[in-house]
Amino acid sequence: MKLGAFSISLSVKDIHKSKKFYEQLGFTVFAGQIENNYLILKNGNSLIGVFQGMFEGNLLTFNPGWDENANQLNDFDDIRTIQKHLLENDIVLERKADKTTSGPASLVIKDPDGNVILLDQHV
Repeated sequence: MKLGAFSISLSVKDIHKSKKFYEQLGFTVFAGQIENNYLILKNGNSLIGVFQGMFEGNLLTFNPGWDENANQLNDFDDIRTIQKHLLENDIVLERKADKTTSGPASLVIKDPDGNVILLDQHV
């Protein structure tokens, strides 16, 4: 299965403090809008999303159809194909993608320890 770009999405208390902290670790702003309480920061191939007030807890995030530079991939597994595979393997979906659509969609699963995994396809 091709899950696409990987990042960790952090629920932060103060996006300005988080931005400063991660910049001190060598990350630079790659995408997002601080005025809308979210930023994507990048250091080499590593991506961290910081989100203030958007969700509880931290998420492992995969973006089917994108590489780590948000470039569209020609060869990727559509989220609905991934969803079908997960369901066939008895993985419980917390949120499902609408299988009757195409293009952007998302789904949410949890690993055996309760860690939340977001698959968020933008293409």
